[in-house]
Amino acid sequence: MQAINKNSSKAAWTKAIAQPGEEFPLTPLKILSGHGQIPVGLCGTLYRNGPGRLERGGIHVGHWFDGDGAILAVYFNLPGQKGGASAIYRYVETAGYKAETKAGKLLYSNYGMKAPGPFWNQWLRPVKNSANTSVLALQDKLLALWEGAEPYALDLKNLATLGKDNLGGLSDEMSYSAHPKIDAATGEIFNFGITPGRKTILNIYRSDSSGKILQKAKHQLEGIPLVHDFVLAGEYLVFFIPPVRLHFKSVLMGSSCFSNALKWEPELGTQILVLDRHSLQIVSRSETESWFQWHFANGFVDPENNLIVDMACYEDFQTNQFLKEVATGETHTVAESRLTRVTLNPTTGKVINTERILDRHCEFPIVPPSRVGKESRYTYFSIARQGTDIGRELLNGIARLNHDTNTITEAVFPDNHYPSEPIYVSDQRNPLQAWILTVVYNADEKHGPNGRSEVWVFDAARLNIEPVCKLELPKVIPPGFHGTWKQED
Repeated sequence: MQAINKNSSKAAWTKAIAQPGEEFPLTPLKILSGHGQIPVGLCGTLYRNGPGRLERGGIHVGHWFDGDGAILAVYFNLPGQKGGASAIYRYVETAGYKAETKAGKLLYSNYGMKAPGPFWNQWLRPVKNSANTSVLALQDKLLALWEGAEPYALDLKNLATLGKDNLGGLSDEMSYSAHPKIDAATGEIFNFGITPGRKTILNIYRSDSSGKILQKAKHQLEGIPLVHDFVLAGEYLVFFIPPVRLHFKSVLMGSSCFSNALKWEPELGTQILVLDRHSLQIVSRSETESWFQWHFANGFVDPENNLIVDMACYEDFQTNQFLKEVATGETHTVAESRLTRVTLNPTTGKVINTERILDRHCEFPIVPPSRVGKESRYTYFSIARQGTDIGRELLNGIARLNHDTNTITEAVFPDNHYPSEPIYVSDQRNPLQAWILTVVYNADEKHGPNGRSEVWVFDAARLNIEPVCKLELPKVIPPGFHGTWKQED
């Protein structure tokens, strides 16, 4: 943990995390003057999750991943809104959040920090479920996801925390990752969780559209790896296990937090597991060169029955150090990823080809939800604009790659504007129309010393033109991780 430094010179984005995010009740949103209208076919809710609070009592958490989760919900064209938009922002009231709020100080271990006090607090106090990474919108509830434990369920409308949810199948030792994959055709939801130990277990889950777990499988892994995401690709589930291993003894002895106990061991190579999506059993295990990835864009099976997997690929694990620095507001580590395509034989797991398909630093790649597990013409992602100081800045743009023409279309953002991960939304009225939504932190001080947050709506087919609408949010929303869209029924 580090004391807050109020005197250092920092990048513009740091003003968004200088203070904890402030909750606000359901509030009508105004369209910024001269910035369009809300499309009539944009009917539903944007949900976003991220660390809203990075300090208590003047002490910072140890890593960006440690902050308490807070949910932003933006409702568009819902019944009773008369064609408008409204928003609400609330913290996920986990057990740890409530205890620390009452105590007025940090109490628990987390990914990047040890529990304050004597070393035995590492055993007496459990690791805090921060519920801060992503969201899954189900029929009757919203799940706040954090990959180290069960999800927390929230009310879809008022974001009230309902409590932990085991989805009808999670036991106490089972976690539920932040990156479930949904088959748009069947409504099936696939996900996984890691149970660490002397025999580390990869738990695989298949759920129906309500989120209820219908099928589970267990597979043993070597050591304790860091696995954040996976791919649904046709009839397969694919895991790339990077050569990062947790040295658990130092955590148990209280000498290290989880983040510092994760070691980059490139000699292990990247392990590949291909599973049958129906039986959840392993089809092949293999190994290839070393790299690291947090996020995958998509996967599919090509006409030659090869598996194609796209990801944001790093050469090593320096990204973890950069993300640790984010929590301090002063970053200097350069960690760049490139959009990379891997082709492999699903039966043997052998890698046929690895190709860099975009030579720009990017992250949070997505495809339209209808194309998850299938070939997609377009991939959308967050990107570093040309000339960006990678070691000092957060990602500050969004773009689209056309795989057919190998061309990139990039949205235009002024300096000191920081868009969140792009969210793809189909228009409810016109099946040929789609939108890209992003929450933008505008650090311009003419809007106040801390700037302001906005919601921008782009035409998905014309990212490089002015947004069709910009909305002002009532409070600054600290930069976060992942979001989703729930279409109005």
